[in-house]
Amino acid sequence: MSTSSNAADRIELMQTFVRIVEAGSLSAAAAQLGTTQPTISRRLQALERMLGLRLLQRSTHAMQLTEDGERCLAHARELLSHWSALAAEVQGAREEPAGTLRVVAPHAFGQQQLVGPLTAFLARYPRVSVEWLLHDRTPDFIAENIDCAIRVGEVSDPSVVAIKLADIPRIAVAAPSLLAGQALPTHPEQLAALPWVALRTFYRNEITLHHEDGSASHRLVIQPRLSTDGLFAARNAALMGTGMCVISAWAVRDDIAQGRLLHLAPQWQAAPLPLYLVYPHAPHYPARLRCFIDSMRAAMPATLSGAGLA
Repeated sequence: MSTSSNAADRIELMQTFVRIVEAGSLSAAAAQLGTTQPTISRRLQALERMLGLRLLQRSTHAMQLTEDGERCLAHARELLSHWSALAAEVQGAREEPAGTLRVVAPHAFGQQQLVGPLTAFLARYPRVSVEWLLHDRTPDFIAENIDCAIRVGEVSDPSVVAIKLADIPRIAVAAPSLLAGQALPTHPEQLAALPWVALRTFYRNEITLHHEDGSASHRLVIQPRLSTDGLFAARNAALMGTGMCVISAWAVRDDIAQGRLLHLAPQWQAAPLPLYLVYPHAPHYPARLRCFIDSMRAAMPATLSGAGLA
């Protein structure tokens, strides 16, 4: 057997091992790879023999990585990533991207701030079309045939690649009518007595504000008049004077500029929300996905600067 054939076999074994872990079982991995469970089992055994290690502990009802398997998984993913990049380069991966890209984006952010970068991407790559799906839950990439997702908030799933695009500042705002002629609050202590609208996705009954110079933090315990998981609903309720809220700065930039909302305690902010682009591990990524990732990373600083966030 040639050296190139041996290398290809080893890549296949590692791809199979990674797919087993991500799919959760040998049978699920077999279905995703279009082969049989005995074939998947033989590949796993071959990899374990080659490495001289036990990678998975299996029983009738469960499967889990061994300590050696954890280390092997990390190295396998890294190696497959490098292999994918090399294969893409050698195979002429700089061809014009084409085909349909399925992207999940946050409901609010995906309707406003991300539409500009999206349309610029489509203009640059005319052979690509995008299905732009707006919801705030984490997708099942394989079952829903999703290429990537843009997520607000921390990402803890080890089965995906998460690229941080930006941090989204959050500020306290209220309609002028809510203050009823009182002086603008300058410290979080002055906010506690006001009625609140809570964006329950990120806070419900308490929230901590931090001074912009990092010198102090203040925890507020609140009893919201209204609690919602919709950013636009929270903004609109604040505009109507239902209560004050802590909200993404981009969503209320124009309202503050035109005096419809007041920026309360302006030297204090909640911890910013990280914005990630997330996609599953794979041995190879199509040009349309790689170009979309590059476009989003490049566009985000200007996008957020334009929203008054940078």
